[in-house]
Amino acid sequence: MKIVLLVVIPVLIACVGQAMSAGSSGKKVDLGGFSISLAVKDIQASRAFYETLGFEAYDDHADENWLILKNGPATIGLFQGMFENNIITFTPGDVRSIQRRVKAAGITPVTEADETTDGPAHMVLTDPDGNNVLLDQHDPDYKPTSKQ
Repeated sequence: MKIVLLVVIPVLIACVGQAMSAGSSGKKVDLGGFSISLAVKDIQASRAFYETLGFEAYDDHADENWLILKNGPATIGLFQGMFENNIITFTPGDVRSIQRRVKAAGITPVTEADETTDGPAHMVLTDPDGNNVLLDQHDPDYKPTSKQ
């Protein structure tokens, strides 16, 4: 199952990226970085597994049941007890402009970013197959924590 994820994820990234790039108006949409957020049962066991594959802690909050691992351009978030299913995650610089675009295309977000504010916010969409897609605009001044 895990090997299938490693093969399927790049294909999914290409498909979602092409769909968002073309959009309804033909203008490119900058989705920022990509990662997969995994709902794990045992964060330490999952961490050990992905470290065996060469991933290293980038933002380590295992004591709070979450951490971000990186291996080159690949990023995986491990989250224990925070959500039920895996989530496809993008980190755009402006989630609100993307939100306006998807709503104009007739897509209703599951969770919306507050458009009366600026700065960090997120929006959650569900694709036609029921996969959750998180668009999470981060604070540009955030500094990751490595506790290794």
